[in-house]
Amino acid sequence: MARQLLSVQVGAARRVQMGGRSVLTAMGKHPVPGPVPVLPMGLLGDEQADPSVHGGLEKAVYAYPAEHYPFWQAARREHGLTQIDDSLPHGSLGENLTLQGLLDSELWAGDVLKFPNCALQVRIPREPCYKFNAAMGFSHASRLMAESGFCGVYLSVRLPGSLCAGESYELLPGRRSVSIAQLFAAKMRKHLR
Repeated sequence: MARQLLSVQVGAARRVQMGGRSVLTAMGKHPVPGPVPVLPMGLLGDEQADPSVHGGLEKAVYAYPAEHYPFWQAARREHGLTQIDDSLPHGSLGENLTLQGLLDSELWAGDVLKFPNCALQVRIPREPCYKFNAAMGFSHASRLMAESGFCGVYLSVRLPGSLCAGESYELLPGRRSVSIAQLFAAKMRKHLR
């Protein structure tokens, strides 16, 4: 399967009601047409609500495999969240980049995703949080992410430039000392203690 950037998303931090309280979140990302500037701290126009766990140089961009979307659609149906249009638009998982042709389980910390006009380096897996539950619409979505390992990855900007939906990309292997799957499993073990 060809490796392609299906969609590029950005979002602003905003207050929403979750569980009877007001919470600041930037989970709702929306697709951006045309080239999007990629700066050292992330995509132009994108915000993070909690910089203690999102954003910064090591977590500048969040990428998610499109191949995991059917899993989340099925999970939502199992929880009675069927609608006339049951699709989840790209960005529903809070990702900046929706990628095709490369699973997070195939990535290693240090790998580089080379796009025509920029390069991004794989850093760490995303850790699910309670805001993900609200975005998916059921109370244990974050636990399901932890169990499935369908976490997506944070990327740092190795070479600033721009990204555009529809571009192809290539994987340049890093040192291959620790995989994203290993990092995610270690983080989840630590959380469960």
